Amino acid sequence: MVSNQILQNTIDGFKEITGTDVCICDTDGKVLASTIGGFEADERAVVGFAHSQADSQTAGGCWFFKVFDEREPEYVVIVKGDNDAAYTQAKLIAFQLQTLLVAYKERFDKDNFIKNLLLDNLLLVDIYNRTKKLHIDPEAKRSVFIVETCGKDANALEVVKGIFAGKQTDFITTLDENNIVIIKEVKKEEGYDELAECANEIMDAMKAASISVKISYGTIVNEIKEVSKSYKEAKMALDVGKIFYADDDIVAYNALGIGRLIYQLPMPLCRMFIREIFDGKNPDEFDEETITTINKFFENSLNVSETSRQLYIHRNTLVYRLDKIQKLTGLDLRVFEDAITFKIALMVVKYMDYMEKMDY
Repeated sequence: MVSNQILQNTIDGFKEITGTDVCICDTDGKVLASTIGGFEADERAVVGFAHSQADSQTAGGCWFFKVFDEREPEYVVIVKGDNDAAYTQAKLIAFQLQTLLVAYKERFDKDNFIKNLLLDNLLLVDIYNRTKKLHIDPEAKRSVFIVETCGKDANALEVVKGIFAGKQTDFITTLDENNIVIIKEVKKEEGYDELAECANEIMDAMKAASISVKISYGTIVNEIKEVSKSYKEAKMALDVGKIFYADDDIVAYNALGIGRLIYQLPMPLCRMFIREIFDGKNPDEFDEETITTINKFFENSLNVSETSRQLYIHRNTLVYRLDKIQKLTGLDLRVFEDAITFKIALMVVKYMDYMEKMDY
């Protein structure tokens, strides 16, 4: 839990301040950290003390103190000397290590709780019992962000931690090497505009650090038990964004639109729909001119004049192309209902292509 390096740094600092040499052993008598060069603890003495009822004792000209983890001995502190001064120094370092152990354990417990909360691994009663124990407000509004790095990048986590440093009510964890998860508390007066600002702040910091990421976030939930819902939404937003909004680095679940519906369609239904619309033809087989015309026509809200102007073609040429598309598909893009059907069909094809690639 607490690394040997942390223990060593702690007692090095203690010696620098007090001038007292300290050795820390585990309950089997193994030396974990020491300021005494070449010091070897008496394993039998350490083990005997660790399993005794005493919290402190003198042996072999040293003071021994126990450091507990939930009433069970975790470390044994040894300070040379058996006088009152040595007793005081040993008690001080034991107290410091006890405080350090509690702090690390609480941080570990919080991270473990947050991970299980995100993955929906906790019963409702356990959620509220743990929030009380860990001093987490169960009724605060929250939203979950996912920061996905394009490759394994340890610096990304440090950047995120830097942004949220000092914000005790926000939680940061990782569930795999590419995804950083942030549970952000949302104040009563805040809403989705503030979430968008937060996402942009994270993105700006990542760009400044030359780290390529995609960011998504879920809806605002009102209770701690709903955090897993916001996490699932953020995950969906990340996937849907890759399919339909590939040029966007930040994707919000509440802004996914029709893409969210298409993403939840079963593949057999998608294939049947495409067969009905395109009669066995694949939109990917349309020539580049046709694809450009379709996209520009949709961009300009089915406005023939504006589309022809932006394509630098005569209006009649555009009408000819639209007639050609109608012959190929049976859909007249100048008719709103047909245009909507065609647009949805193109999105379904994108979704199918993405899912097929994921299967390989």
